[in-house]
Amino acid sequence: MKLEAITWQRMAERLAAHLDGPPAGGDGGGDGGPEAVWQRVGIDGAPAADTGLLAGGLADALRARGRTVLVVGAGGFLRPASLRYEFGRQDVDAFLGGWYDTGALWREVFGPTDPGGSGRVLPDLWDPVTDRATRSPYTALPPGAVLVVHGPLLMGHWFPFDLSVHISLSAGALARRTEEGARWTLPAFDRYARETDPAAAADVLVRADDPRHPAWSGCPGRG
Repeated sequence: MKLEAITWQRMAERLAAHLDGPPAGGDGGGDGGPEAVWQRVGIDGAPAADTGLLAGGLADALRARGRTVLVVGAGGFLRPASLRYEFGRQDVDAFLGGWYDTGALWREVFGPTDPGGSGRVLPDLWDPVTDRATRSPYTALPPGAVLVVHGPLLMGHWFPFDLSVHISLSAGALARRTEEGARWTLPAFDRYARETDPAAAADVLVRADDPRHPAWSGCPGRG
């Protein structure tokens, strides 16, 4: 796949323009424009990829276009420590399949933004620092709002993203940019890459081995 050099700001602006355009196969008129439904974007990548940077930039670019945006970090939906560490603090299988409360994400984030949903989204559920519920209030998203979910291991759960982005790091870059205390997760991300292949599954691929000089595959065609 050919990748094009781009800045993070320009990438965010082009993704925002893509989301703000007519749906695939549509002409932008009637009930088919961006105001008709909630749009859901996933930005997937290891913590070292800093998915929050692109998520925040995309949110800013969309708000500049008059869109309402809610950014949800997967880190706010970690399971309690008693469940995460049931098999030890560095269990790769548990990290891959049990650290993130995907059921809560479906229930509190994706379900409310399904067609006919309430639009009431819970922005986070659990604080991993205090290991307590955050008790954050629900956010009511009006029709036409954009939900941006970012974080690791998002591509293997059939989340209903209208647009998905995977920020990829080579094995060497991932190792260099992962904090020492989290290096035990490297085999988990290697398995994730092999078993889920998020680079192929995502609509947009970003390579960010050097975070100062990202490259990407561009926005998907609309047909």
